[in-house]
Amino acid sequence: MTSELTRDLAQPLAMAPPLPRYVQIEPVGQCNLRCRMCAIQFREDGPPHGPLAFMPFDDFKRLVLEFGEIEELQLQGLGEPTMHPRFFDMVAWASARGIRVSTNSNLTLWSERRAQQCVESGLACLHVSLDAATPALYESIRVNARFSKVIRNLRRVIAARAAANAPMDIRLVCVLMRQNLHELPALVRLAHAEGVDDIFVQYLCHDFEETSLPDGYKPMRDFIHDQTLDRVPHDVVAGAFAAARRAADETGVTLRLPALDGRTRALQRPRCDWPWRGAYVSYRGDAMPCCMVGTPDRVNFGNMLERGVLDVWHGEDYDQFRETLLTDAPFPICRSCSLYRGTF
Repeated sequence: MTSELTRDLAQPLAMAPPLPRYVQIEPVGQCNLRCRMCAIQFREDGPPHGPLAFMPFDDFKRLVLEFGEIEELQLQGLGEPTMHPRFFDMVAWASARGIRVSTNSNLTLWSERRAQQCVESGLACLHVSLDAATPALYESIRVNARFSKVIRNLRRVIAARAAANAPMDIRLVCVLMRQNLHELPALVRLAHAEGVDDIFVQYLCHDFEETSLPDGYKPMRDFIHDQTLDRVPHDVVAGAFAAARRAADETGVTLRLPALDGRTRALQRPRCDWPWRGAYVSYRGDAMPCCMVGTPDRVNFGNMLERGVLDVWHGEDYDQFRETLLTDAPFPICRSCSLYRGTF
């Protein structure tokens, strides 16, 4: 959180923040994978509980226009964004308005044509989910995915970028857990071998500790609790981080690792500033605190497609959430969040 924002938060809470310059919009609320740490299979606002979970293109444009002076747009949600038949149209339309657009993808559905569309669309940054350097481990985490297909499609994107001399950034994103901790150095070397210069490593982002969670979440919650690094000795994690940094130094890959000591980091930083600086909107238009929440049934502030962006952003529910987040007793959904706790 910047010092400017800290000053803003010291002002009366009745003074609602201006519309954010950073917005996340979920184009798709479904996914072709069933990653073991993801809540996609539990959401109730899409398949198999409802129709196809795609945001209509016109609704997407209306949201962007209502937010106004957006500087950065991340087309990301709980689903796989590139399942949307007009995904690259969304990117191209927003990019043409001078907005920096980024997205996350598992790359499992891509082809040479999609790699070409990606480069032509003006996408500024592509985050590729890759949690292991070996096929067996990767496929045990990203259920229904094929490691070889992901690497093949990554090569297609890199080749298309090189052919067009495009400035698009490509980053690997790794969700770190007990079972893949030892593969960090190999993942750095894999990135270098494939021509990727940047890796972003994060812990499992949410413990899902709220007592109100439906029973269906239990298998995922058990997996997360089993795979969290909380019970791994500090020196083991530190050793893996050090080995990964050595690999990064040797290869020239930029490596972002999460904090080793989350408690220390949490004491050194203000509380989460997400509800002030950014907005997150589901494919149906539901406004949520951030992407960590996952599904709008857990918490949302109203539908921006139905009520309008400004009405929801300045609404009572949003303001109450912001006010509570400034106290020592935030909503339960925030208390176990790794971003709030400073371990992200």
